[in-house]
Amino acid sequence: MKTRFKIYKTIGVLSLFLATITSCTDDLNIIPNDDQTILSDELFKNETAYKQVLAGIYANLALTGTDGAGSSNLKNIDAGTSQFGRVLLYVQSLSADEMIWSYENDPGTREIQRNLWTAQNPLLLGMFSRAHLSIALANNFLRETTDAKLDERGVSTSVRSDIVAYRAEARLMRAMAYYYMMDIFGKANFATEDDAINSQPAVADRDELFAFIESELKAIDTDLIAPRQNEYGRADKGVAYMILAKIYLNAEVYIGENRYSDCITYCEKIIDGGYSLATNYLHNFMADNNTNSAMNEIIFPIISDGVSTQNYGPTTVMINGSVGSLEVNGEEVGVGAAGWGGALRVRKQLADLFGSSFANDDRNTIISENRPIDIIDISDKDTGYIIQKYSNATSTGSFGTDKTFVDTDFPLFRLADVYLMYAEAHLRGGGGSLTTAVGYINALRTRANNSNTITSGELTLDFILDERARELHWEAHRRQDLIRFGRFTGGNYNWAWKGNGSNGISIPSYFNIYPIPTASIGANPNLTQNLGY
Repeated sequence: MKTRFKIYKTIGVLSLFLATITSCTDDLNIIPNDDQTILSDELFKNETAYKQVLAGIYANLALTGTDGAGSSNLKNIDAGTSQFGRVLLYVQSLSADEMIWSYENDPGTREIQRNLWTAQNPLLLGMFSRAHLSIALANNFLRETTDAKLDERGVSTSVRSDIVAYRAEARLMRAMAYYYMMDIFGKANFATEDDAINSQPAVADRDELFAFIESELKAIDTDLIAPRQNEYGRADKGVAYMILAKIYLNAEVYIGENRYSDCITYCEKIIDGGYSLATNYLHNFMADNNTNSAMNEIIFPIISDGVSTQNYGPTTVMINGSVGSLEVNGEEVGVGAAGWGGALRVRKQLADLFGSSFANDDRNTIISENRPIDIIDISDKDTGYIIQKYSNATSTGSFGTDKTFVDTDFPLFRLADVYLMYAEAHLRGGGGSLTTAVGYINALRTRANNSNTITSGELTLDFILDERARELHWEAHRRQDLIRFGRFTGGNYNWAWKGNGSNGISIPSYFNIYPIPTASIGANPNLTQNLGY
């Protein structure tokens, strides 16, 4: 079992905690599916509850409920369509040119991967709701940890000193949730701990969310723990810097402003924070990625444990799903031999990025033997290449603790992305050094055992977009990248099944953001639908 920030110990506390915030989550269109009633004061009589409730905020990224993998703490929302990392993977990667899901009867998947989504899509409701539950959990934690509340409860000095960092982490997790809302939906129900619990929330657009995220992450800098000095699985300054670098890299999309120099600044802060590349690329995606060399590269994970935090999250889905229907290679990756029977395959455009010069590149885990590259019929699991990037095996030759629910943490943010962001921001006029940028790219290639390093003249924006796919595929970045490069909507770049055409067709520009779920609009009259939907 993994040694990490033990969110699984907080499952019971999270259940009780959710019962205390029913009214405050109503204002964000979230209704915890829990009929227990316990007052917050009762919960916090034990001073250990503060850390346990903080862990509950993190647990919302991994768990969907408090009664096993199939349970959901969101009423009328299925666990399989609301696990944070899984729906993030779907909206960012399944919607783009990286993967295909074979079982299109699974709710919402057909519409996402064929770019046919509507405001009724259950996966979009799951994403919208899960992110807002993170916000609600953070807001309630902040309400319950004010100086006045701590004074009233007579909380000890030692615990109060820890709560300074706890509160900063809660604010960071809230800012991250708003970041994903800004990126995916372009707006969010907006509330902080200062808003009355039963008030109807205002709605913040991208400009307002950007300003809040930026100011909030800067405001908590002094209270956050230094990079790589917190418990594994808890956020620190490195995570805050990563989100800032991300919003600055995408600022022209979000707010129409060039902030590439700020992106460079925060990339440098991360790089100076003591991170280093894993010695082996695939260590980042193995069952012991919290203890092998990847622990030096992963900036923030979504924790997965095959025994204690069983859930249908992104790594469980990808490892079981990428077992080939012909290859039956599940035992190699530490799950059942047949896995999920060929649920996931690679779209042609991703496979094409790994040409002959990448035959021995560690990032190329595509299996192509006895398979056509094209997927003419999505239901035909024997067509299209498969991939073996993620694994429930360890770097020492053993396997995870369960044959379905994997031990592999999902690397939400890692240093390799920072290297690529630095290079891109430099090319876009953000400053920095060309020599340094080329050095970062070549460090990634060298780490992947690819001798084809590049020269400064070969570092172009088109190269960066392709290299990001080679390095970061299936890590929930691709939609955002294609939008930033102007290639997600329209018809200047098509991929297999884009717009429901087998070879890809143009899709309208308003698809650069997703629709607001109909159920969410019904719950808050302040919400309006995004243009075009």
